[in-house]
Amino acid sequence: MDSDSSPGPDPREARTLHDLVLPDLSRLRLETLLRELVDRADQLVENERRVHRLLDAVVSVSSNLALPEVLHRIVRSSCDLVGAQYGAIGVIGPDRTLIEFTTTGISEQKREEIGHLPTGKGILGLLINEPHPLRLHDLTHHPHSSGFPANHPPMRSFLGVPVLVRGEAFGNLYLTEKQGGGDFTDEDEEVVIALAAAAGIAIENARLYDVSRRRESWLLASTEITAQLLSGASPGETLDLIVERARAVAGAELAMLALVDEQGGDLVLEAVAGPQAERLRKERVQTVGTPIGDVMRTSRPYVFDGDAAAFGWDHDGGRASQLKGGSMLLVPLASGPHMLGVLIVTRPDIQGAFDPSDMHMVTTFAGHAALALEFARAQEDRGRLAVFEDRDRIARDLHDHVIQRLFAVGLGLQGISRQVVRVDLADRVSGYVRDLDTTIQEIRRTIFSLQERAGDRRSLRGQVLEIAQDAATSLGFEPRVALEGPLDSAVPDPMRPEVLATLREALTNVVRHAHASHADVLIRADVLHRVFQLHVTDNGVGVPADPPRRSGLTNMTERATRLGGYLTIEPRPQGGTVLVWQVPLEP
Repeated sequence: MDSDSSPGPDPREARTLHDLVLPDLSRLRLETLLRELVDRADQLVENERRVHRLLDAVVSVSSNLALPEVLHRIVRSSCDLVGAQYGAIGVIGPDRTLIEFTTTGISEQKREEIGHLPTGKGILGLLINEPHPLRLHDLTHHPHSSGFPANHPPMRSFLGVPVLVRGEAFGNLYLTEKQGGGDFTDEDEEVVIALAAAAGIAIENARLYDVSRRRESWLLASTEITAQLLSGASPGETLDLIVERARAVAGAELAMLALVDEQGGDLVLEAVAGPQAERLRKERVQTVGTPIGDVMRTSRPYVFDGDAAAFGWDHDGGRASQLKGGSMLLVPLASGPHMLGVLIVTRPDIQGAFDPSDMHMVTTFAGHAALALEFARAQEDRGRLAVFEDRDRIARDLHDHVIQRLFAVGLGLQGISRQVVRVDLADRVSGYVRDLDTTIQEIRRTIFSLQERAGDRRSLRGQVLEIAQDAATSLGFEPRVALEGPLDSAVPDPMRPEVLATLREALTNVVRHAHASHADVLIRADVLHRVFQLHVTDNGVGVPADPPRRSGLTNMTERATRLGGYLTIEPRPQGGTVLVWQVPLEP
């Protein structure tokens, strides 16, 4: 062996070094593995807890069918799952703005200090236009951020998730201010997305339940109206019930029923339920150039959001003050091709606008109400017809039996009076004959009054008899009236006031100047010769050659001239005066 060569390593020393280092490395790796195992176990436990909280949240959200409560539970559960300080869910309206905004984490006092709720601008509007999950470290630095209103609490971290119902955007879930000051994580986003999916189902169930409940309420209201009609209620009571039930079921502030006026053709508020109902009742509704007129013309319902000035109503009136702002649902009342009117229900802004489901249900209710009105009117017409038939039967019996017997008795008495020798007895028999004539005249007036139709155009015959009866007090006797021809059908409406005024003036002249004890009135409509004649005959002193006043005669003459006729006044051979007022009937 070479003496100056270096000796090699001692194998025993190397073995000892290996034995010292290896246990330390092994322990380090084992501790690391144990820590990783513990962390993963904690993460699994946390995930399991989150899953349990998510399941609890889903159960909580789905356990209520009232939509406002469902929205509140969705927001609270989302905040609890991801540790958010503030949360909100915004409901998207037809115009792509937020129509409802349910919040949590903000007190009522703070909400009042903030003022108006968001309508969907800035980042909230970004989620409406792009319905995808959005996570931000600081929402104030985002390009779409529009800032916060005064008194709004500071918010930085943000998580937004769309809520879909049947594939359509119902609204968005907004979460801000992660507790602990960090950002929302991927796991937070996944959990909120899962909750939003379950929330969509719960919202749809709540909406279906709400629609079903309201539909049931409308059906019950329609059934109640039908039951009241079958019990014999009047049309007025039915109208009041219709507006009361419409207001209650629709959750409206005011309900009005505007019906077509059969005489003028305009709309009149026949029934009103709500504040100051009596003040609004019987007011006329303008239809030319207004939404109500459009509903009448097209027979289609219409939701109007705006000022009552569009209806042509005066702002100083009761209607304008009550209908300013809010939402108004106008629904036609139609029975087949016939338009009966419009049902109007109103809501203030705080209750929200009417939606398509409201329109459908109110329209269905209005259809039932229209049928109920038609039924009520048919029942009323049937009752009037029965009364008219009884009147006609009584009138025929009076004419065919009573008057004929009285005539026979009168003729018999006249025959007897000629054979009576004593003058006093003959005068008494003649008096009885005159009494029978008076009785016959009264029966004839009764027959005419029985033949008049209540609610129809007043009969000219009846009006003539009323004037004769009114003059009886001043005359001291009742003039005898004879009516010939189809007066009610042949005399045109514009001529009737002139006829009645002339008759009243003629009888007034008899009272003032004739000093008569007897007067006859003959009114004749000669259809063959197209002539109308009014004769007034008295047994008074006659007309003087130069009467002190001629205003009455002048008025009667002018009326006849305007109608293309004439007036004549001649002395009666037996004493008295004969007045003839004649005008042509319209061809």
